[in-house]
Amino acid sequence: MLNKATIYDVIGIGFGPANLAVAIAMQESSVNEQSMSYCFLEKKPVFEWHGGMLLDGTRMQISFLKDLVTQRNPLSHYTFVNYLHQHNRLNSFINLSSYSPSRIEFNDYLSWAASHFSEHVDYGANVVAVEPVEVEGEVDIVKVVSLNAQGIEDIRYTRNLIVGVGGAAKLPDQFLEHRSDKVIHSSGYKIWRKTFKTENNKPKVAIVGAGQSAAEIFVELCNDYPDGEINLVNRGRAIYPADDSPFVNEIFNPEFTDEIYSYAPEERDSVIQRYSGTNYSVVDKPEIEAIYERLYLQEVTGKGEHKYLPLHEISEVAIAKNHVAMRLHNTSTQTKVWHDYDAIVLATGYHYNSFNTLLDELKPWMYMDNVERCYRIPLKDGCNVNVFLQGCCESTHGLSDTLLSILAVRSQEIVNCLVERISESKNNVCV
Repeated sequence: MLNKATIYDVIGIGFGPANLAVAIAMQESSVNEQSMSYCFLEKKPVFEWHGGMLLDGTRMQISFLKDLVTQRNPLSHYTFVNYLHQHNRLNSFINLSSYSPSRIEFNDYLSWAASHFSEHVDYGANVVAVEPVEVEGEVDIVKVVSLNAQGIEDIRYTRNLIVGVGGAAKLPDQFLEHRSDKVIHSSGYKIWRKTFKTENNKPKVAIVGAGQSAAEIFVELCNDYPDGEINLVNRGRAIYPADDSPFVNEIFNPEFTDEIYSYAPEERDSVIQRYSGTNYSVVDKPEIEAIYERLYLQEVTGKGEHKYLPLHEISEVAIAKNHVAMRLHNTSTQTKVWHDYDAIVLATGYHYNSFNTLLDELKPWMYMDNVERCYRIPLKDGCNVNVFLQGCCESTHGLSDTLLSILAVRSQEIVNCLVERISESKNNVCV
């Protein structure tokens, strides 16, 4: 059991892949040798990575070599290859001749790695506040307040904070005031499927979105309900393929972070926009082809009511007892039509600004608009607490920031900076 009265050297908020990678880097570095005290607070009851989208048959979109450690330490115990070896599946995986494991297997790999740190993780701990402890005009520690599963408040203190809370569901504005169990974000899709019931096995469901999650959900629902009516609603004209060509993929190399960080802000924005087709509102080409073929076969056979609705924007939303309705604006014909659905799945992505609320009381002590290269928030005079951000620095560190691609290297960069800061106890800017 973690000692809540202790002043920890390091507390990590969140224990997804980002902070898991940091935990491994700490264990494998001088942090372990210096016997620093650390813990991680995770609001979920167990380790889980995108549990709502662990669909059968879905695969990773990156190589298994972009795991938690390989790019910085291929000899680590925590490589994906060693995970396979430990589970007696290495040869079988080799026989697949694939660089891309299933998403279910990669989640199992991450869970296996996380299991090594159980004594340092408090699951079911929802952090609700981070407060500066000011003594004579100086802040040397912060108070971290969390609620456990029973709603009981726990308090811990730390000298260094690593925030890795991941993304939060992003909803279209029209749905913000229309909450219903018939409107689901894709992050909770798999849980919803377990409880979704239809009287005649012919549900009418809309999926809103243009990315990988929207496509995967559309395919699964079409397969499960061949006699239903599944609509894929997209405000754009086409479903665009992800650009995963090798030269373009170099923007996900760890060293590219140095390059993009060195750019002026407007140049960074331009680069991120130029390469957005690698990550945003794009779908793997095989998935696109499967969707197109399914819709084409409906034309051939005259059977099936599944539809792709391009150039449709949500104009209004209405919630009723037994259904939910959207008024869709066809931007091609300039017509607006109401559509009734048994459920609507919003595959509309995530926002990565949850840290702002958590750090609200610390903001007077920090320069929040200029995250350093080592992911540390610059401090104002009088503050000696270091705060590092993971997964919310895309505007300064590039498109790879929210992805798995740089976890191995970024975690070591943070730990190196952390060790330097703790040993020097100074506020000089990291380079």
